[in-house]
Amino acid sequence: MNKNYYAILMAGGVGSRFWPVSTQDFPKQFHDMLGTGDTLIQKTFNRLANIIPKENIFILTNERYNDLVFEQLPEVTKRQVVLEPAMRNTAPCILYAAMKIQKENKDAVMIVAPSDHWIEDEKSFTNNVQQAFDFCAENDALMTLGITPTFPNTGYGYIEFDKTSEENIKPVNQFREKPDYETAKSFIEQGNFLWNAGIFMWSVNSVLKAFKNNQPKLYELFGSGIEAYNTNQEDDFIKENYPKAENVSVDYAIMEPSQNVYVIPATFDWNDLGTWGSLYDKLDKDSSGNAVVNAQTLTEDSSGNMIRTKGKKVVVVDGLNDYIIVDKDEVLLIFPKTKEQDIKKVLQKVKDTYGEHYG
Repeated sequence: MNKNYYAILMAGGVGSRFWPVSTQDFPKQFHDMLGTGDTLIQKTFNRLANIIPKENIFILTNERYNDLVFEQLPEVTKRQVVLEPAMRNTAPCILYAAMKIQKENKDAVMIVAPSDHWIEDEKSFTNNVQQAFDFCAENDALMTLGITPTFPNTGYGYIEFDKTSEENIKPVNQFREKPDYETAKSFIEQGNFLWNAGIFMWSVNSVLKAFKNNQPKLYELFGSGIEAYNTNQEDDFIKENYPKAENVSVDYAIMEPSQNVYVIPATFDWNDLGTWGSLYDKLDKDSSGNAVVNAQTLTEDSSGNMIRTKGKKVVVVDGLNDYIIVDKDEVLLIFPKTKEQDIKKVLQKVKDTYGEHYG
């Protein structure tokens, strides 16, 4: 294991499209969404530990999830858990963590990885990350892993790379926002567009240089605490100053305006597990095309359903097709898969009608 290798495991999101399983108090990364015996954050931590020393994997999360992190990852220490006192998107927390890591190891190269992605071929993932680390150790580069599109998805941002490049590591021309369907189709036809998976690699020196050049106010805000980082004064500094940070994504803050951006087309299967439908796509199905987690089912004239219960509850379904059926404690969700993007709106209605307790 290379002691210069570090990871920031991003675990602060709420995952509201996975309601009612994912809630503000217990979001999806802390659940075993796939029924494998491991939660998503545990799977991600173990995947990163194939290439990065366990003690160099930092967990970046909201302070309300501190106890959940230690409960699910008992091998990590307080040093490794970086807490946000306020929700401020991805740029501030990545900048903060990078400054902490640089102070500890000025030669560090690091990966930023979401905690809730599904990656089956972990060997290919490790190979891609190693390739990126080798490049970042030798070059002033901001790197990302892009996913080869399998259909014109309108739910992801896209990365346009240099079509003329014959290298595995390709210069990025530009990042593109989530497109409409026709635009997504044209991206795929052009052949040099990848899905933006939100996985980044760089040296700490390169990423801090990018923040200094492109986000001077943000850099100055967090830079003023450099003496406090990795000391007993850090918590007080962060509690006072973190809420002052601009709410901005790392894509917008440094990736889009920088000229030294590269992408590796990933060689592994990937799913961002953002919705019940994306989970359905990745699960094994019964003979009628129903995907089942935990439940014991009796189905008749029913197909294409996503069925999940907390324990081994018996679920009987007759005459229902392409529905999400999720049972959890005090909530039962029966909802068309075609309308899954509306689950966030439904959650808000439930909270408005019955109280925050349900969300």
